[in-house]
Amino acid sequence: MAENCNHDCASCGQSCSERKEPESMLVDANALSNVKKVIAVVSGKGGVGKSLVTSLLAVLMQRRGKKAAILDADVTGPSIPKMFAKSERATANDMGIFPVESSTGIKLMSVNFLLESETTPVLWRGPIISGVVTQFWQDVVWGDIDYMFVDMPPGTGDVPLTVFQSLPVDGIIVVTSPQELVGMIVEKAVNMADMMNIPVLGIVENMSYFECPDCGKQHKIFGESNLDSIAKAHNIENIAKLPIRHDIALNADKGLIELTNVDELDALADMLENE
Repeated sequence: MAENCNHDCASCGQSCSERKEPESMLVDANALSNVKKVIAVVSGKGGVGKSLVTSLLAVLMQRRGKKAAILDADVTGPSIPKMFAKSERATANDMGIFPVESSTGIKLMSVNFLLESETTPVLWRGPIISGVVTQFWQDVVWGDIDYMFVDMPPGTGDVPLTVFQSLPVDGIIVVTSPQELVGMIVEKAVNMADMMNIPVLGIVENMSYFECPDCGKQHKIFGESNLDSIAKAHNIENIAKLPIRHDIALNADKGLIELTNVDELDALADMLENE
């Protein structure tokens, strides 16, 4: 034992007979679940299109012949059911809870599938919300899944910490918008991932530009982006810049996200397949 030992092995680099490695906080998935990859989709603030990107990536991987799923961890502001036009209640038996399936077979679990009405507010404190997210991993019968995308609430609070510690997250994708203020918030999310030793697989800048349908010129509605400098500073190679498109917003609102094509995400999907 070191002479000045404070018995906090997590903050000590010494190797001694008394050293204890920190215990894993990972929780077991349902016995009937076999999830190969878990990708958390995060954002530093709300309103940047995190749920949209989550849905588009799941749709894209499903089109490529993979089995995709979405765990909606944004318990107080669930958007996933609306994206896929799903409002039925999830069913359950003694094996667990069964996810709702989209029209193309993407498996979905959201708190809205457990509430009496999709407009019922969730008035729960942080520990209860975190417990619900853990239950979505433990109690839901996901079956065989190649890629599970976890739609996270914005920020770096209780739920992101619970997901990073309790689920076997293979990497995160950060969603942002071009504003300068958001750039600072993005760095907070990236730094949190670094602190949790989870790799940042890519950054998606939503609402990056608007392309004029008449002349083809790109207009930076929200100003010039600093995404490239942020990615370079953190050695993040995979970035995608999504345009402002009326059809994307319309399909999301009408629950037709599975009919949407966004070519700008292809390179990110390629990277996920090759991981």
